[in-house]
Amino acid sequence: MVDRSASLGSAFWRFWGASALANIGDGIRVAAFPLLAAALSDSPVGVAAVAAAQFLPWLVTGLLAGSLADRRGARSLIVAADTARVAVLLTLVVAVATGRATIGLVVVAAFLLGVGETVRDTAAQTAIPRLVRDDQLEKANGRLVAGEIVGNEFVGPPVGALLFVVGAALPFAVNGASLALAVMLVLSLPLTLTRGAGGTSGPQPAAEPTDAGVLAGMRWLLANPVMRALVLVVAAVGAADSAWFAIFVLYARDSLGLGAVGFGLLLATGAAGGLLGSFAADRLIARFAHRTVLAWSLAVTAGVPVLLVTAPNRWAAATVVVTTSASFAVLNVAALSIRQRTVPANLLGRVVAASRTLTYATAALGALLGGALAGALGAQAPFLFSGLVAVLATAGWWSASRASRPA
Repeated sequence: MVDRSASLGSAFWRFWGASALANIGDGIRVAAFPLLAAALSDSPVGVAAVAAAQFLPWLVTGLLAGSLADRRGARSLIVAADTARVAVLLTLVVAVATGRATIGLVVVAAFLLGVGETVRDTAAQTAIPRLVRDDQLEKANGRLVAGEIVGNEFVGPPVGALLFVVGAALPFAVNGASLALAVMLVLSLPLTLTRGAGGTSGPQPAAEPTDAGVLAGMRWLLANPVMRALVLVVAAVGAADSAWFAIFVLYARDSLGLGAVGFGLLLATGAAGGLLGSFAADRLIARFAHRTVLAWSLAVTAGVPVLLVTAPNRWAAATVVVTTSASFAVLNVAALSIRQRTVPANLLGRVVAASRTLTYATAALGALLGGALAGALGAQAPFLFSGLVAVLATAGWWSASRASRPA
């Protein structure tokens, strides 16, 4: 019988500490970059360019990051990515502190930091099967998702905003320091993380040689019906989530009467739901298995927002943000764990990168679609669209996974 209460081990927790520090730094930049952009430029285009530069790397370099993760050891790749990001942040700190920063420099810095983030995040997902036992993947992934939520949503943004008030260069200096500490923790990890393809959890016979190129992950996905379906339904639900969330601030203001403070508290409540979901995911999967948990999390994540069509009040809004955040966290943990078990170890980086690149692309399109639907049909249209996606995605996953029934 599997002992699910067994410790994840000191190596994992050092890795977790490094990831938590990196995520806190990412959260600091979430608040600091727009504040710096607004201080340097009154142009909406310039400020928007800084925001876009932080997400563009996944679309531009995501597949390349996956190829690197399959060729290089996770430890050396994470260290290289974070060290490079420290150098970029140091350059930005000097420019801001000396009054030489421009909006163009900030855009370039945001893009380069995003490139480093794609490399780090992809390599990190390939490292987990080397750090914990196969039966501990759900627990390990859940703890990592929890750390990501705490860093990106709870701790990082308010710290970044407060530091910016003290000094415009300070949040980027603290971000650099947190990444430097993360590098030291990663360097203390086992040497098994310095090797490339291979691991303990994914199937070992490689579908393609490691040097097959950046498209190898896509070819593998196209040939595997269950994993292909999983990637597509997760991307679809991500698009639906972006569609209603893109206009949620307007809905909260106009329909719920919430100001900036109330909206911030509502989002913090949602983050708490995500934290609970990340801790509950491994227990849910142990009891109900991946296929069922994925079906329910797809249905809940995209389906619950329809509640705001029938009950446009603050209690319903709180229920929606808490429930969808919790179910999205469960969805991420379950999908990550299946991927780490199913994908051949020397293709894992490329499959992870291909999956995340598609998710980011559909999320961007979903946000645009949400705005268009709200403008043409009213504020409730994105919530109804999300409900439609819930039905299609859940049915699609249940049908595609019926034959193989993943664990």
